[in-house]
Amino acid sequence: MRITTRIQLMFMMFLMFSTWGAWYGQMGKYLFTALHANGDQIGSAYATFSIASIFAPFFVGLIADRYFSAQKVMGVLNLLGAVILYFLIQTKDPDTFFWYILAYTLTFAPNLALSSSIAMNQMKDPGTEFPPIRVLGTVAWIVVTNIIGAYGFGDKVTIFQIAMFTSIAWGIYAFTLPNTPPKATGTASVSQILGTDSFVLFKDRSFSIFFVSSVLVCIPLAFYYAHANLSLTESHMTNVENKMSLGQVSEVLFMLLIPFALQKFGIKKMLIVGLVAWIIRFVCFGYGDGISSEWMLYLAIVLHGVCYDFFFVTGQIYTDNKAGEKIKNSAQGLITLATYGIGMGIGSILSGKVLSNYTNGEVHDWTSVWMVPAGIAAVVLVLFVIFFHDKKQTN
Repeated sequence: MRITTRIQLMFMMFLMFSTWGAWYGQMGKYLFTALHANGDQIGSAYATFSIASIFAPFFVGLIADRYFSAQKVMGVLNLLGAVILYFLIQTKDPDTFFWYILAYTLTFAPNLALSSSIAMNQMKDPGTEFPPIRVLGTVAWIVVTNIIGAYGFGDKVTIFQIAMFTSIAWGIYAFTLPNTPPKATGTASVSQILGTDSFVLFKDRSFSIFFVSSVLVCIPLAFYYAHANLSLTESHMTNVENKMSLGQVSEVLFMLLIPFALQKFGIKKMLIVGLVAWIIRFVCFGYGDGISSEWMLYLAIVLHGVCYDFFFVTGQIYTDNKAGEKIKNSAQGLITLATYGIGMGIGSILSGKVLSNYTNGEVHDWTSVWMVPAGIAAVVLVLFVIFFHDKKQTN
């Protein structure tokens, strides 16, 4: 890959995660503080991303795989997203907010698959070349959350204003990315039009188990994104956004280790380590306190690198290796459906109901809240250890 292409792809990741990081981790606190939303309303707001992610694979399979270049689709989606954010910023009602954030996430979610396809279509060896490029997305998340933390924007509408401006920049920039034309040719069947041609991957037993495990582990992941910021704030931790960015610092380190870990340990052992890390971090969130045991909260934060990288980035590479040339875009959309769609959708709704159940007035029982995702992660760990066997992976 040419160095200029590498830099282009890195900046694409930087803009995408600057836009996402500006609002995603802070939205729950913003809704609770500024719009006075309850647990169910917060969970529903996060579920919009999952709803959008369920539709994204079909949209990508129809548009990017067959008719238009992926980078042009990305550009149009983000300019449209910026317009929607402009109207979202004006609303003060949590129920109205739900419809605006749903409309916005419908424009954002396809970018997760599109960015992977644009990047990996320029690579000969995605397992080695993709992580150093993807890591710029994590750097962007660190930068934007630290800016938000430093200026105290975490519970203010400013988080969406930042996202609006970066979305405009990203949308314009997308048109300059390397051309990624549609690869599928010939007469389109109904399954191809809907993007379901990638369902052929389920004939592979190991991929099917991986898909189901990804769905299940994203249920507890949704708890983290929806409630971690508010939980840490109420646990007497100060400068929460800045300290939470340590999770992305660890993400950078573990992302750079992925090529070596894949070669040495294989997919199964990496995912097992990730699951154990999930359990530990939720226990730490539940029992840590910013006054007497802040170290537990720090541990929970820095474990994010293991938890995220060993499931999402590794999963993208694993899926790319399993897919054929003609269905790479649809296959990336499929794993997006499994994780951000089905799994986090269930998790977002469940996290809202759990928070409401363990709320008395405006006081939250965070220990009880965090034990729910810890228990789910433990069940997934047992099931994965028993049923996942991929002979093609290094043991």
